Amino acid sequence: MTSGPEPRFDEVIDAHVYRRGSEVFANIVSDYKAYRRPLLAQGFYACLIHRFGYATSRSKIGPFRWVAKLFHLILIKVSEVLFGIYIGPNVIMGRAFVIEHFGGVIIHSSTRIGNNVRIRQGVTIGNRSVTHPNDVPNIGNNVDIGAGAKILGPIRIGDGAVIGANAVVIRDVPPGATAVGVPARLVTSRMPPPNYDARIDFKM
Repeated sequence: MTSGPEPRFDEVIDAHVYRRGSEVFANIVSDYKAYRRPLLAQGFYACLIHRFGYATSRSKIGPFRWVAKLFHLILIKVSEVLFGIYIGPNVIMGRAFVIEHFGGVIIHSSTRIGNNVRIRQGVTIGNRSVTHPNDVPNIGNNVDIGAGAKILGPIRIGDGAVIGANAVVIRDVPPGATAVGVPARLVTSRMPPPNYDARIDFKM
């Protein structure tokens, strides 16, 4: 039996789909399967905290929602202290998200991340200017981000892109491309990007 086509990124991050309990559980299962030793991986627990907190803090029951938001913020701080991983409370991420090594990981709360994304220790995904705090990257599907990489500003990382270790990325990276260096430059492209100009509108 063959699986269906990979959903578009805008379908993955649709807020109504993402909040459904069944979808949240499915995402947790996909995260679990993506790790080699999930029960020993601090990154898995950080993702579990985020998925549970994101879903419960958006409950339609007012009093429960506020309690859940507070509890989520407490768990975020616990994750930051114990694992060295900060995932902002409003981050939207697709299936099978992997933080391969823990420590020094910061993901801005306005970030959106696609399916099958893998990051490593020391990665920062965030804004570039204090005057535009919500101008942050959008990460596509099947992206691999090396240790120590910094992805900053209102940019888009295309599907299948590879970000090299310690790269500082401040411009768009096309699908299938590899970006390395400071500031990052493109060195290869593993697949043609004919539809790159017709990019997804990430605005809700």
